[in-house]
Amino acid sequence: MIKRMLKYIGLGFPIALLVITLEAFAQEDTELVTELGMIVVTASREKEPKREVIANVTVIDEAEISHSSARDLGELLAEKGIGHIHKYPGTLTSVGIRGFRTETHGNDLEGYVLVLLDGRRAGTGNIAKIMTKNIERIEIIRGPASVQYGSAAMGGVINVITKQGEGKPEVFLEGMYGSFEHREGSIEFSGKNKRFDFSGSYTSQTMDDYDVGDGERYYNTGIDKNQNSSLNLGYEFLPENRIGLIYHYFDANHAGSPGYMSKNDLDDYSDKKIESIDLVYDGGTQDNLYSWKLRYFDGEDKNKWVDPEESNPDGRDDGNPSEQKTDQKGAQAQVSLHRKDSTFTAGFDWVDYEIETTWDPKESEHENPAYFLLAKTKLLDQRFIISGGFRYDEYEVEIKKGQGRKESGHHTSPRIGIAYLLSDFLKLRTNYGEAFKMPSPKQLAADFTSWSTHYVGNPALKPEKSKTFEGGIDISYSAFNVDLTYFHTDYRDKIQTTTTTAGDKTWENVGKATIAGFEGNLSYTGDLFGRIKVRPYLGFVDFTKFKDEEAGEDLQYISELHLTYGITVPDFKGFSTALRFAYVGEQTITDYESGWPYPEIKKAGFSVANLTVSKKVLEFQKRGTLSMKGEIRNLFDKDYAYVKGFPMPERSFSLGLRYEF
Repeated sequence: MIKRMLKYIGLGFPIALLVITLEAFAQEDTELVTELGMIVVTASREKEPKREVIANVTVIDEAEISHSSARDLGELLAEKGIGHIHKYPGTLTSVGIRGFRTETHGNDLEGYVLVLLDGRRAGTGNIAKIMTKNIERIEIIRGPASVQYGSAAMGGVINVITKQGEGKPEVFLEGMYGSFEHREGSIEFSGKNKRFDFSGSYTSQTMDDYDVGDGERYYNTGIDKNQNSSLNLGYEFLPENRIGLIYHYFDANHAGSPGYMSKNDLDDYSDKKIESIDLVYDGGTQDNLYSWKLRYFDGEDKNKWVDPEESNPDGRDDGNPSEQKTDQKGAQAQVSLHRKDSTFTAGFDWVDYEIETTWDPKESEHENPAYFLLAKTKLLDQRFIISGGFRYDEYEVEIKKGQGRKESGHHTSPRIGIAYLLSDFLKLRTNYGEAFKMPSPKQLAADFTSWSTHYVGNPALKPEKSKTFEGGIDISYSAFNVDLTYFHTDYRDKIQTTTTTAGDKTWENVGKATIAGFEGNLSYTGDLFGRIKVRPYLGFVDFTKFKDEEAGEDLQYISELHLTYGITVPDFKGFSTALRFAYVGEQTITDYESGWPYPEIKKAGFSVANLTVSKKVLEFQKRGTLSMKGEIRNLFDKDYAYVKGFPMPERSFSLGLRYEF
């Protein structure tokens, strides 16, 4: 693994880290415990220091997001090298963690990695629909999290946490212009006035078709208009008691859907939209003995794909668009008891998905109530931590309009882990967890005929399941943060299609796989030579095994190595810059671009770099500051693609102004 790393990053970065290391240890004033003291919420659904978390948690904070050129969550996670990225032109991206992926077209219950918005299911697996404006931080749990969040959290959980206003009210205006006629304008605001806090943003952007790395124009890759907004309002009516409203909106209008570049379709397009509102009550007693949370949320995810008739030379009539609409509503209730050395959290989750499509089955519903209990206790002077819990999920599905029936099922998920703090800056941890994915309404309850094929659901289907063991070490000393994790997952009862003796299509639990590997991160957050703040970092995911046990072959769409590295200078006399590299290794894939019989091939790895630079140019004392920002994406002009046949843009430039007052 070390040889592979050196091959892709060269000797310069390790040497730079060595210089910084020697400089840091030469300093007399050493402040212990930085990263381990960070407060996170995703791992236990309660605020807790990272030093007490058993799972492997990655946090992308607001400062890191601001120094990135990423416009949406998909671009940001690709830059961070979190895992496999499946990215297409036209606002469509899914993400993989530990060999599992999100579902891309709406119903997040169909995925294996769960995306959350402020702690509740986002209602989509398409992470290109989640923008990076008005975000306080993103917390990522690697590994199973079904105990906390239910179905689909096999590979991990990505929790996008909206900014909550504080301090003096501020307003930010920003405009960007760049390659391929990319135009972007946004406004952000945040602050707090007595007991009322607020934060929000609105962004509108558009872009023409782009060129790829070899200079060829990739037609129908632009977007007419992409609008998104976010709002978080709150009122603290008593100390530690806040009522809040959170609103998210995304609307991509006439986004190009070009098909494979080798078969470039010039007029297909898609419209994508997601909208949601949350009402939240966070409360607690003033002595912090009890805390609680109540939430109700309602949202809608819509996708429309248009294939105009005139674009089909074979004469088929596809003028009517394909559409999918998912209405999502849900509620959460939890209460926690905080003792000196123990915390207990009990709660209830409920979600209901109503899905309408223009294909069969036309209408379906998925209802899922769940009950959970989480506990944590600290022993041996609070250095030995035991954390665990269990969750019971019920699910009821229904296929409507005479195309199926009702079916139901249930599942129980356990988890337990321990951590030991050898010192204030060194933690050892180990964790065992189980996760599951519910069968879909179609798989359980279908009874319809489509294109001369009869589909029959299998009510005896079991949920797909995984069992994961992991162990790791976290070090946070002075300005250095290091973590290393080994994980091993057994995946069973994969649901696959089969044909009955009567010739009907149905589903059965037959597949299984083993996935194992190492994850690691190294970062430095101190001063270089006592003057310049620097943030070099290196992260990797190295799979040692990813085998389909039924077929006896490696799993597809998993790169043996993911690598991310770079350096950020957050502020030096008003100047800041960030240089980020991400390497994606070779993958075995199915080559759908070549046509039937769709051969299995090796897709080559690639590395891509992005550079951002900003500088304060004017300061108006009491009237704010004006900054200039420049971005270069694909700095070395690589010809690359996350999905074969769908290449990404060539080197592109953006320049903008930001006014803060």
